[in-house]
Parts: sequence; C-alpha cells; structure tokens
Amino acid sequence: MSLLEVDDLHVTFPTEDGLVRAVDGITYSVDTGKTLGIVGESGSGKSVSSLTTLGLTRTQGATVEGKMLFEGNDLVQMSDDQLRKIRGNEIAMIFQDPLSSLHPFFKVGKQLMEAVQIHRKVSRSAARARAVELLELVGIPDPARRVDQFPHEFSGGMRQRAMIAMALANEPKLLIADEPTTALDVTVQAQILALLEDLQQRLGMAIIMITHDLGVVAEIADEICVMYAGRIVEHSSAQEIFARPQHPYTWGLLKSIPRLDNPRDEDLVPISGRPPSLINRPSGCHFHPRCPYVQDEHKRIDPRLEPVDGDQQHEVACLLTSDVRSRIWRGLQAGENPAELRRLSAGQPVVPTPHLAASSPPAQEHDQ
Repeated sequence: MSLLEVDDLHVTFPTEDGLVRAVDGITYSVDTGKTLGIVGESGSGKSVSSLTTLGLTRTQGATVEGKMLFEGNDLVQMSDDQLRKIRGNEIAMIFQDPLSSLHPFFKVGKQLMEAVQIHRKVSRSAARARAVELLELVGIPDPARRVDQFPHEFSGGMRQRAMIAMALANEPKLLIADEPTTALDVTVQAQILALLEDLQQRLGMAIIMITHDLGVVAEIADEICVMYAGRIVEHSSAQEIFARPQHPYTWGLLKSIPRLDNPRDEDLVPISGRPPSLINRPSGCHFHPRCPYVQDEHKRIDPRLEPVDGDQQHEVACLLTSDVRSRIWRGLQAGENPAELRRLSAGQPVVPTPHLAASSPPAQEHDQ
C-alpha cells in the first residue's frame, strides 16, 4: 500500500462568477521514501490539491469529492480535530514564501518550539534544545545563537531552511514542498534541493514537490505528474518524462527552461497564450487553444489519461497518436521547422526538413 493514495479528487470553489473547478478528477500515489513531482503553471491546481491533503481548503468553502487515503485512512472524511493531529505531525508542508510564513514578531526559535510543543508534551527547555537541533539539521551555522534571532535577520536561503526545520519538527512521514526554491538564486536553490534529498534519505520520508519548473524536479523526483487546468495530462517516471515526453504541454514546459546541453545562443520558447479559466474551460481538450498541433477533433473530444503504447506506468491525455507524438518530439529536439511538424499532427506527408535555422533568411538579408 502506498503512503498516500489520491483517487479521483475533485475540489471546487463557489464564486460570484460561477463554480471554480480547481482540481478536476486527479489520481496519484506516493510511496514511503519516494518523491513525487507535481508540475504546472500557476492556476493548474497543483497547490490546491496539496492544500486539500491538509484540510486547508475547507476554510475557503471548498467542496471536496474523491478519496485521499493516508496510511489507509481517508483524509477527506476526517473531522477538523482529526486533521489537526495529523497536520504538522505526520504530514507537514513547506510554503513557497518563507518571509510571510514565518511570523515577523517572534524569534525563529520560539516558532520552532511551538511547532514541537503543539504535538509533543515536552518542557520548554526540551523544546528549545529540539529547535537548536533542527536548525543544525538543516545546515544553519551557529544554531544556538540563530535560535534567538528574528526572521528578518536571516537571509532568504536561511529562512527557507528554517521553514524546512519547522516542517521536520515532528519527523513527518510525508513532506509537501510548495515551490520551495521560488525567489532563491540558483546556487541557494541547488543547496535547498540537495538538503531535501539528504533529509529524505536520513529520515525516510516521502516528498511531494510542487513546482512550475520541470528543471527543479529533474534530479529529485522519482515520478512526475504534469497538471493543466485542474487535471493531470501526463504521468510517468521522471526518467521517462525527460526522455520521452508525450504531451504538447509537457513539451512546452521542457522547451521553456534552459539546458546545459543546448547551444548557448538557442532561444527559450514560451508557451503561447494563457491558462484557461477554471470557470468556463474550453470544450474538448482544455489545452487546444494553446496547442500548436490542434486539429478539429481536439476542440470537440475531451481526452482522458491512457497508457502510452500499453505502458501502464506512463499515461498521457492527448488525441495525437503515439507515433506522431514521438516524431514531433524528436523534431523539436532536432530544431526542425515547426510548420512541418504541425503537418504531422494533421496526418499530412512531411518532406525532409532542414534545421530550423537553415529555413530562415540569411542575417544580411534582414539588414537590408
């Protein structure tokens, strides 16, 4: 049995404009000691799904349907009192903005002590000793002195480490990290990810890593769910997602991040358009208004997750055939002419195409 099993989860919010379907029937699981990456743009539903795990969407008037089994017990059906015993104890969360998550008027050590004493009956001195131990665990230098400092006296990276320390106060079985490296420079980002990986190995906890950046989960995740408009549109192992991505949205995410093995002068390609409204979503495939390979049937038929070539471990929600998807992705990697690749999605014959750069007019012609 998996540590957490999410089955057909739906989360909706009533608004004056209509019903917001923030999460629309997602299913996934995460095992002890493993890391699941949930990736997507802002508004894709990735954070809402994890906040629901902790019961934090109830205060916002959300309606939750489906199952979220944690060690076999359904979190959706639990009372607020039952959830409070689990929240911060067996399931903990790192929020994306440590400056606003840490109270500015209280010392970091006091906030760590509170996290310990809420769930454990220990003395003040024992809680303080635990706070110092936690700061040392996450690599903050001179923890005995830092424990008496305020959040504004910490750097951004140190505040994020303090948030991780607070989440680990009671050695949770599941850690949810919501954009844990946002607003950090790449060096600190790498340190935080390495720290999480090291702590996971030492403590044996499961991690759900929520991010908009596939590059963040490239090394740390065992499996990846790609979310769009409240749904999972692709799910597989991290290795398979990077080696053989199947959904046009996943391609867009991959092509919009820099890679060390790409030419230095290669331009990043943003995904065109904007994420759809979660109140009035497009008909058919929800990604079709932004998809370069859209066909008429994609505007009418709503695809569901299906195994890729019979592989139950790799699922995708896309109406393009597997052969066409594979051919398009190889072409994108090789820099082939996008117009010719779009012909593939329409089932039209494609002539051998030169590299994209070769199809552009010479530089001197642009200057004339």
